[in-house]
Amino acid sequence: MNGTTTAARARLPRTVLRVHRTALIVWGAFVTGLTGWLVWLNTITVDSVRAAEAECSRGPWTCVDLFEGLRYSEPTGYVGFLTGYGFLAVAAFAGGSLIGRELESGTARLAWTQEVTPARWLTAKLAVPALALVVGGTVLVLAFRWGWAANRDLMGDHWAFAEVFVARGPATVAYALCALAVGTLTALLLPRALPALAVSVAAMWLLNLVLERCRASLWPAVTRTSPKRFELPDGVWQQGGGRTGTGGHYATYHPASHFWPLHLVETGIVLAVAALATTAAFAVLRRRTA
Repeated sequence: MNGTTTAARARLPRTVLRVHRTALIVWGAFVTGLTGWLVWLNTITVDSVRAAEAECSRGPWTCVDLFEGLRYSEPTGYVGFLTGYGFLAVAAFAGGSLIGRELESGTARLAWTQEVTPARWLTAKLAVPALALVVGGTVLVLAFRWGWAANRDLMGDHWAFAEVFVARGPATVAYALCALAVGTLTALLLPRALPALAVSVAAMWLLNLVLERCRASLWPAVTRTSPKRFELPDGVWQQGGGRTGTGGHYATYHPASHFWPLHLVETGIVLAVAALATTAAFAVLRRRTA
């Protein structure tokens, strides 16, 4: 290995950072903005909501707790939505800019002539944003878990809500990494950046939709029967219920303790798809440059 080759390989991560610094800045601003929003909601907004509740409880007029609470619960829900579905933007970036645009413009082939193999080029292209996604996604998950649990009495959602389910755990990072891999594979398969962007987003949206529809089946639910009517505990995710053939009653549900088994199984599936897409991307690149 000569000095020129070593220097070229050493420059790869710096080149990726320089070329895509705008995207990294936007990602950093996104993470910082959502985290700051949660801090504001739980240190400033919540005080005004609590004060309105206290004032309402002392007056003879109709209480407006619900409307005051929306000033806290709705913005927290928006943060969860942006955290849980931010992977769609990652898919668009990977398919359209990170890989697609460089292949379409010929920049990638130019890099391959500078003592850098296509495989090392792709490794650097994936490693730098993957690290940023893992770090930023972890910060978002920790911030959302704290913000979501801080004032549960003011929230009108549930742990099984789609955006809450993803945003409260490592599935957030898994979906982002999968979007990166799927976007890369799509860009290598399609000749133009814009179609690659669209197909990448559609593929990730479809994957998320399928897993969302199958989510309740990823772990065995609990079935409870009784000869009399009964109330389920708070926080359960009910799947079904009614009368049994013998005149009793039954209910099928996931208790709150099932969040982690359900969440980790889905995370594993998404990471497996990411690994397959990454492997396929390198195989396609090898065929394309053979």
